[in-house]
Amino acid sequence: MKSTKKIGAGLASLGLLLTLSACGSRSKVETSGKTNPDKSVAIVTDTGGIDDRSFNQSAWEGLQQWGKEHDLRKGIGGYEYIQSGDASDYTNNMNKAVQANFHTIFGIGYKLATAVQSAASLNPKTNFVIIDGVVPNMKNVASATFADNEAAYLAGIAAGYTTKNNKVGFLGGEEGEVIDRFQAGFTAGVKQAAKQLHKKITVDVKYAASFSSPDKGKAIAANMYESGIDIIYHAAGGTGAGVFQEAKSLNQANPKQKVWVIGVDSDQSAEGEYKTSDGKKANCTLTSTIKGVNEAVLQISNDAWNNHFPGGKVLTFGLKDHGVSITRGEMTEATWKAVQTAKQTVVDGKVSVPSKT
Repeated sequence: MKSTKKIGAGLASLGLLLTLSACGSRSKVETSGKTNPDKSVAIVTDTGGIDDRSFNQSAWEGLQQWGKEHDLRKGIGGYEYIQSGDASDYTNNMNKAVQANFHTIFGIGYKLATAVQSAASLNPKTNFVIIDGVVPNMKNVASATFADNEAAYLAGIAAGYTTKNNKVGFLGGEEGEVIDRFQAGFTAGVKQAAKQLHKKITVDVKYAASFSSPDKGKAIAANMYESGIDIIYHAAGGTGAGVFQEAKSLNQANPKQKVWVIGVDSDQSAEGEYKTSDGKKANCTLTSTIKGVNEAVLQISNDAWNNHFPGGKVLTFGLKDHGVSITRGEMTEATWKAVQTAKQTVVDGKVSVPSKT
């Protein structure tokens, strides 16, 4: 395998540069910093890109922070990202990272688990990490998971306390174990809020079958809002951009019946910004659940730097250790207080949030 990696290194370097050149201005080569191949780190993204305002972007921001802290250069021998256009790119991109001799390689998203497992079995001296998934029983693979259901539970509390129509919605990207955690937590939070407020609140659930289709997100959101739903929590990656588009359009057309979006994975307040018909600034992002992908990438990259790579371990990041959280956003004081109270019950172990629907 060593000879194969050496033969492919030159081609892989060219392949990486070609991949990056196709990603736009954000992939401009940076010449500052140094290289350290034995400590170098790369991430292979899921679809949606490193500017998806969500999962991939958070991972890249964490790696950028790590690179700057260690005065490393962006590129081969330092830190880099390889962007996946669709699922067929996962294995090829993982191989590019291996051939470019990155020492630690992250697969960003559970859908890359098979590609990570395959590459890890062929390259036992390389560190691999699967983010938001588990690759079991491999000494050179660390698995980073998140208690998404706990943050989603708080989003459900926020939605329950904010809805005026007593109808809220959940829009998932693709069905699976990970997004099911979001749905389960959100539904439980809405149910708890309804119980506290002594009223009935319904949750409508839809899936777009894609994490990178804003048009689908917009169309589904339009139908949900039309049905009377006034808050949609999306766990749909780039598809969620369409939810924001539809919400802003509706709010501009009919400001008296405001609709909201709850963002996911990173603070999506910027996605909810719009101007009213009289030119005033407004925002329809009620709140966002935060998944500390950046912190996980930073922490594990530092562990590898210090020769303490957590290979073979499954790491879980939740509310208690700040692995997931929620933003204040546009919540009222009363709603924010209810959310903070709910958070404490989870942290203290008084409430166990379901992780499956």
